[in-house]
Amino acid sequence: MASKFTPSPGPATPETAPVAPGPLVEPADGLSPDEVERYSRHLIIPEIGSLGQRRLKNAKVLVIGAGGLGSPTLLYLAAAGVGTLGIVDDDTVDLSNLQRQVIHGVADVGRPKIESARDAIAALNPLVEVRLHNVRLDASNALELFAGYDLILDGADNFATRYLVNDAAAILGKPYVWGSIFRFDGQVSVFWEQFGPTYRDLYPEAPPAGSVPSCGEGGVFGMLCAAVGSLMVTEAVKLITGVGRSLLGRVALFDALGGTWREIKVARDPEAERITELTDYEAFCGITPAAEAGTEHTVTATQLATMLASRTAGLKDFHLVDVRETGEYDIVRIGGAVLIPQGRILAGEAWHELPQDMDIVFHCKAGTRSAAVLAAARAAGYERVSHLDGGILAWVRDVEPDKPVY
Repeated sequence: MASKFTPSPGPATPETAPVAPGPLVEPADGLSPDEVERYSRHLIIPEIGSLGQRRLKNAKVLVIGAGGLGSPTLLYLAAAGVGTLGIVDDDTVDLSNLQRQVIHGVADVGRPKIESARDAIAALNPLVEVRLHNVRLDASNALELFAGYDLILDGADNFATRYLVNDAAAILGKPYVWGSIFRFDGQVSVFWEQFGPTYRDLYPEAPPAGSVPSCGEGGVFGMLCAAVGSLMVTEAVKLITGVGRSLLGRVALFDALGGTWREIKVARDPEAERITELTDYEAFCGITPAAEAGTEHTVTATQLATMLASRTAGLKDFHLVDVRETGEYDIVRIGGAVLIPQGRILAGEAWHELPQDMDIVFHCKAGTRSAAVLAAARAAGYERVSHLDGGILAWVRDVEPDKPVY
């Protein structure tokens, strides 16, 4: 997700810009006749040739996520002949994914994404070994997972995972390619603490929780995934083979609406301490788990339906506040809800719209954002507040099943 969160470009110049070392991977012993035919268009490029292709064959690359950016990166890495691909994802394919996650198809809806991706890779290039990691990446497993790979590709859609990937790669001395998309904007870079800047040099601090919508909240132009994902693979192949100039120390920015690429430079903070251990990344990013809201401050969808019926009958009065984004509100809404996006509330812009002398129920898509708003409201002195458990997804499931979901 490329965000409104402003990067902190460093003062790197062409004379001082960091340079990645030579090829990341030693070459495999040889190529079979089938491999020679399959990869012939690489082999006749002088800069790649047999040596570069044998490096690709010997490479082990871990891709974080089999979603919008994972789809094109996995397909192009496989097509290029990367010998071993690891996939980390614990999600299942949803119909709304198919607008951009091209590695999956209609028949895969409901399947684990890693299994769907594995089958698509096998259909494209059965010579690639695929390792599946059906886990949610966190501080307890990142170091162990990363240790088995030469290179990481990070297509995560949240800040907590991005900082985790950065720190785990730094501790293990591994490079990684980072990509981010949001609406019509994309960003790509290479981070490698041993030889240049890291993600923390680009974004020293996480944005305030809720200030930057995720792609699921703010939307993403489907075709953007292909543009950003293909550049991520280009950087990966360059690192593996040692050809060209990598994006280490530079961030490529793509504006799909304008059809333009530009770049900013970023440098190491000379005063930054080396990264030596992992931390609590949700706490670092200010994320409030839904559980912290407490069950005494939640209402179920059926309870909310009863409350709304009582309000219509004039027996009860309360505020129902939808904290999603405008686009989400236009797709599906609960009748009688007032739209006040989470970002406005957490930024302190909307407190005057929320009376303290009336019951307020917040809701979002699934409950996470409304829990964060609930916690902020209680910290601001609101006592008569609660939120909808399960969000509008629970509402559609339990109360109005004919309404669409997204």
